[in-house]
Amino acid sequence: MNTQTHPTRRTLMAMSGAALALGACGRKSGAPGALVVGSTATGAPFSFLDLKTNQLTGAMIDIAHAVAAKAGLAIRIQTTTFAALVPSLTARKIDMIAAGILRTPEREKVVAFTDPVYAYGGGVVTAPGQTRPIRALADLKGLSVGAQVGTRFVDQLAQAGVTDVKTYDNLGDILQDLGNGRIAAGYGDAPILAHRLRTTPNATLRLAPDFTPPSREDVCLLVRRDDPALLAKLNAAIGQIKATEIAAILTKWSL
Repeated sequence: MNTQTHPTRRTLMAMSGAALALGACGRKSGAPGALVVGSTATGAPFSFLDLKTNQLTGAMIDIAHAVAAKAGLAIRIQTTTFAALVPSLTARKIDMIAAGILRTPEREKVVAFTDPVYAYGGGVVTAPGQTRPIRALADLKGLSVGAQVGTRFVDQLAQAGVTDVKTYDNLGDILQDLGNGRIAAGYGDAPILAHRLRTTPNATLRLAPDFTPPSREDVCLLVRRDDPALLAKLNAAIGQIKATEIAAILTKWSL
């Protein structure tokens, strides 16, 4: 039988203070030693909020859990807006990123990327009333095009000479404005756009069937450049499960 007496008021106050102190320590607010993994709630099928469980889910969430388990690491998922992912990582508010974020030379100057777990390029969504063939980004010249702020796709549009570019916080807002006729096309992550059009059918919108993106970039987990030990652990784990567990996760999410 537990014979411990009830804590005094002073003890309770001390315990509450300790809990608040832990809550202010970032990564220590979860399980002891757990890595805080930042991800977005608007990037299905890579990461999104499951309204039934109120938890983030998706392919990159599953991959983060699988890789961490193989590496013997505890993780805690934290919702972060897409534009704040890299700044939050470098500011040490999170320890890793697991989202549909592409590896680019510019980002590699700031953060470290693991070995790739997937790769994809951009896709263009138009309304049926837009009859111009869209085979390359240059075909979007003269049109008003929506793209997500902080993504590679904004840069690609500029490089292709597309000057009328409107930026948005997420792809859902792009599709909404496209459906309402405020823009003529939307350019962004092809798998995410395809997933949205598949799960929320919209008769007025479609992916340009003949479009070829200018490049395909790798999707990886991201860590800080000053954490080579963590990077090595993650890469070793990815190498062990990429052809098995990671492949099964990608199939599960139709990627």
